[in-house]
Amino acid sequence: MNKIKFKNPATETSKQNVQATGAKGTRNGFGQTKPRRIKQINMPSSHNWHVWFVLFVLFCVAVYVLRSVLMPFVAGIVLGYLFDPLASRFEKWGMSRTWATILVFAVVILIAVPAIILLFGMINEQLTFFVNAAPQYISSFIKRAEPILSGLQEKFPSLEIANIKAMLKDNMTSGLQFGGRLLKGLINNGFALINLISLLLVTPVVAFYMLRDWDKFVEKVDTLLPRKSKKTIREQFRQIDRALSGFIRGQLSVCVILGTYYSIGLKLVGLELGILVGFLAGLISFIPYVGSISGFVVSIVLALAQFNDYTKVLEVVAVFVFGQFVEGNFLTPKLVGDNVGLHPVWVMFALLAGGVLLGFLGLMIAVPVAAIIGVLTRYAINNYKQSNLYLED
Repeated sequence: MNKIKFKNPATETSKQNVQATGAKGTRNGFGQTKPRRIKQINMPSSHNWHVWFVLFVLFCVAVYVLRSVLMPFVAGIVLGYLFDPLASRFEKWGMSRTWATILVFAVVILIAVPAIILLFGMINEQLTFFVNAAPQYISSFIKRAEPILSGLQEKFPSLEIANIKAMLKDNMTSGLQFGGRLLKGLINNGFALINLISLLLVTPVVAFYMLRDWDKFVEKVDTLLPRKSKKTIREQFRQIDRALSGFIRGQLSVCVILGTYYSIGLKLVGLELGILVGFLAGLISFIPYVGSISGFVVSIVLALAQFNDYTKVLEVVAVFVFGQFVEGNFLTPKLVGDNVGLHPVWVMFALLAGGVLLGFLGLMIAVPVAAIIGVLTRYAINNYKQSNLYLED
C-alpha cells in the first residue's frame, strides 16, 4: 500500500525561500532544508569623520584669523548665556521673552553702570596714590629688610649690602612706578586698546538678541542633530551646560564676592592700597590659587612697608586666611560645585594656551573650551572602557 505523504508546510516554505533567494540550504537532523541567513553588514561611511575633521579645522582657522573682531561677539554670547536663567524666570511669570530681555537689561544697567563707575574711580585714585608713594614704600621695605641683609652678610662676607640695597631700591622703584602707570593707563585708556566702540555698541546688541532668541537657537540646533545619535548628543550638551554654568555663573559670583570682601577687609585693616589689591585679587581668583596667593604676597609686602606694628600684618594675614576658608568651604562648593570637573592644572594650562594663541579673546574662551573638551574626553573614555579593545583578555 502506498503511504500518503503529507507535505510539511515549514519545509515547503523553507524550500520556497531558498528558491526565491537562490541561496543554498543546509539539512538539519530531520532532513529538512533550512535557508542560510545572509548577513547584511552596514559599513559606516568612512568619510564622515573626515568631513567633521575638516569642518573643525576650518572653524579653528577662522577663529584665529578673525580673533581681532570676535571679542565683542563672544562677550555678547557670554552675557546672553549668563543672564538666560533670569530671563527664563521672568518668562515663567507670564512675561514675553522680549519684555523679559528688556527687563533683564534694565536691571543690569541700573546696577552695573553705577557700580563700575564708582569702582573705576576708586581704583584710579588708588593707582595715583600708588605711583606717588612707591618710592617711600620701597625705602621702608628695604629698611625692614636690613636685619635680614645683615645676617646674610655675616654668613657670606663677600656680599656688598650697599650695592644690594641700591639695586633693590632702583629696580623696585622703577618697576613699581612703571606698573602703576601702566595700570592707570589701562584704566583711563584701556577700553580704547580693546576697541571701545565695538565693545560698547556691538556687545549689547549681540547680547540682547542672544538673550531674546536663546531658546530659538537651542531649538534650531536640536533639529539639526542626527536622529540616531540625538539622545547621546543631548546628554553631552546637558553635561557641557552644567560645566559652563558652573564655571561662568558660579566662578563669576565667587570672584565678585571675594573681590568685595578683600577690598573691604583690607581697607578696614588700614592698608592704604587695600581696595586696589583686594579688587585685583578677587578679579583673578578664577585662576586657581593665583588670585589668593598673589593678593596675599602683595598685601604682606605693602603692610610691612606701611605699618610699624606687626599686629596689622597679622590682621592682613587673617583677612586672607578667612577669605580662603570661606571660599573653599562655602562659596566654591555652593556656587561652582563639582560640575566643572576641571583640574586646576588643566585650567591654568588652558588660560596660558588661550592667551598665547588668541590674546584676551583666548582668555575669555579658554576655560569654557577646556570644559567642553573635558566633557567630550570623559564620554570618549567611558565608551572606550565599554569597547572590546578595553575588555578583551
